[in-house]
Amino acid sequence: MLDQLVKASVAATLPLGSSVTLTPWFNLVHVLNPGAAFSFLADAGGWQRHALSGIGIVVSLALAVMLWRGVRSRLEAAAYVGLIGGALGNVIDRLRIGAVIDYLDLYWRGMHWPAFNLADVLVVGSAGLLVLASFKPGMPREPRGQEEAS
Repeated sequence: MLDQLVKASVAATLPLGSSVTLTPWFNLVHVLNPGAAFSFLADAGGWQRHALSGIGIVVSLALAVMLWRGVRSRLEAAAYVGLIGGALGNVIDRLRIGAVIDYLDLYWRGMHWPAFNLADVLVVGSAGLLVLASFKPGMPREPRGQEEAS
């Protein structure tokens, strides 16, 4: 929800294509990305909107089922929730306006990172948490409803 609130605020206050310099290495921008990460498939002609939305929904449902069945740790649960939230944040944009609103622009000297948003931060950060959780010893997974008999 926070991702959608920030995107709505950026869309309402910053004209499309504009930029506001906040620091020597960070701008607030308002751009639309019809593709995936790094604008992959941005020029694909429109079919990518539905394909990427479908992938985001299917992956979110799969992660929700895995979360419901039980996970080994709170860290893994947090990672799944972040992945679902980030994926659905961008799916909402694709379904609503046909592209994802990006507003964070990082750069250093002549090097520019492609603009991104909070949903992207959640996806990347949560993927990192999942990697971290894979190294953490935890309880083995037990399917829901299979509590140990006393």
